Amino acid sequence: MRSLLFSSRSLHRTQPSVPLCGLAALCMLAVTLVSPAAAEEQLVEGIAAQVGNEIVLASEVLEMSASVEERMRQAGAPPSEILKMRRDALERLIDNKLLSSVVERLELTADREEIDGAIEAIAAENGLSLEQLLTSVTSHGLSVDEYRAKIKGEIERGKVVNAMVRSRVSLDEEEVVALFEERFGDQPEGGEEIYVKHLVVMPEGRSARTADEACALVREARERIEGGSIDFATAAREISDTNVERGGDMGWLHSKDLAGWMSGPLARLQSGQLSEPISMPFGCNLLQLVDRRTFTPITYEQAAPQLQQYLIGQKTEAQYVEWMEVLRKQTYIDRKGAFGG
Repeated sequence: MRSLLFSSRSLHRTQPSVPLCGLAALCMLAVTLVSPAAAEEQLVEGIAAQVGNEIVLASEVLEMSASVEERMRQAGAPPSEILKMRRDALERLIDNKLLSSVVERLELTADREEIDGAIEAIAAENGLSLEQLLTSVTSHGLSVDEYRAKIKGEIERGKVVNAMVRSRVSLDEEEVVALFEERFGDQPEGGEEIYVKHLVVMPEGRSARTADEACALVREARERIEGGSIDFATAAREISDTNVERGGDMGWLHSKDLAGWMSGPLARLQSGQLSEPISMPFGCNLLQLVDRRTFTPITYEQAAPQLQQYLIGQKTEAQYVEWMEVLRKQTYIDRKGAFGG
């Protein structure tokens, strides 16, 4: 399934879009930047770097790094670390400029139809309507125009990768076999898999102070789930001290991989049933058996296509990094002020 924010065709993390600023900003912009010596430095001209004939504004760097910087300041990070983070943001913006120049030179610009098609595909693969997808995007703080700009950048980057890098990538079957052995070499030959959900309330955790309080909360949650007033995922998010993000969902597990204390209670359950509260030294637990199935080992023929795709992705990324380094060396890049340190 594709991410709601980015196309699955990307082989590299998406870089934030570069806002375009008017020329007047170069004369009027005055932003505060942290110097290596922890003194605040004014970059009156507002230019963070020159990349060939293009410029990166200090305001662009500050915008890209703003959310991370806020968290760092709240955590008490020293000015030197904040400046390093800003310099890292500048390097990503420099990469954006370099990539944009190649896109323009090779006429690889993504058109409106390509962007629309990519967004529609992302919505379909996530089981959403276009309206639902865009609502989700805006709820994460992105405007529709910003989202489209990110998708455009992803499409164009993919075109550049195909044109400049992909032909350099080769793959031997021995590499695929080695990865198969690494991932599946020790898989069981048979047996049973079970789909499990699990929540645990720990003494001194976020929901309880004592072992008795922990089990009281688990018993109450079990009653609410049984009564239909709440589902397991919601209960886990409310009280569990582990796996909160997935609502206690552990997915499919082979029976041999179960913790010893889980095996007995789960063996007595039918699909959909809940265990009784299980008190362990680390906390009070509740299990739900979602389903059972016979385990069938994955064959090399079944796994090979995905393993090949993974290895090609890794190699393509490595080639892309090398290609970008060459492009950097061939381009005039001048970092300004506090960013030039």
